[in-house]
Amino acid sequence: MKRTLDRLYGGAAWLAALFMIGTLSMILLSVFGRLFHFHVRGTDAYAGYCMAAAAFLALAHTLKRGEHIRVTLFLDRLGPRGNRWLELWCHGLGTLLAGLLAWFAGRLVMQSFQFNDISQGNDATPLWIPQLGMAIGALVFLIALLEDFFVILKGGKLRHRDPDAEPVRSE
Repeated sequence: MKRTLDRLYGGAAWLAALFMIGTLSMILLSVFGRLFHFHVRGTDAYAGYCMAAAAFLALAHTLKRGEHIRVTLFLDRLGPRGNRWLELWCHGLGTLLAGLLAWFAGRLVMQSFQFNDISQGNDATPLWIPQLGMAIGALVFLIALLEDFFVILKGGKLRHRDPDAEPVRSE
């Protein structure tokens, strides 16, 4: 099961990377269009769509690699038992919020599809298409948080949390 979930998170990360390339492509197309006096409609909107999809699709992979910002001030001061309960509470709350985000993002996609909602820009893109990246990313993030929540609930250690490793300090 972990291997399948890791493939899911990795696939979402690869999609996020492709959307980052899409963002770069749209920005470069816009820049070169200004330099060489041609205009491609919707490049700004598509760059924004790609950036949003990349951000949401990368959430789960970033969580699983332990790269989300963590405030370890309290975690370092608590014992193992208190640390576990705080981790459980934080992951429970995070799972609840991610669940709400995934639910409402999915609902937004369905409503945009049902109402045939299109963007207000001159590209006239059906909005359910760019919103799909956000909804899928939110759903994969929810799955990653649920996995971590159940690992902590069972008393296991998170794979990305090495208690012996020195935390990265940025001043």
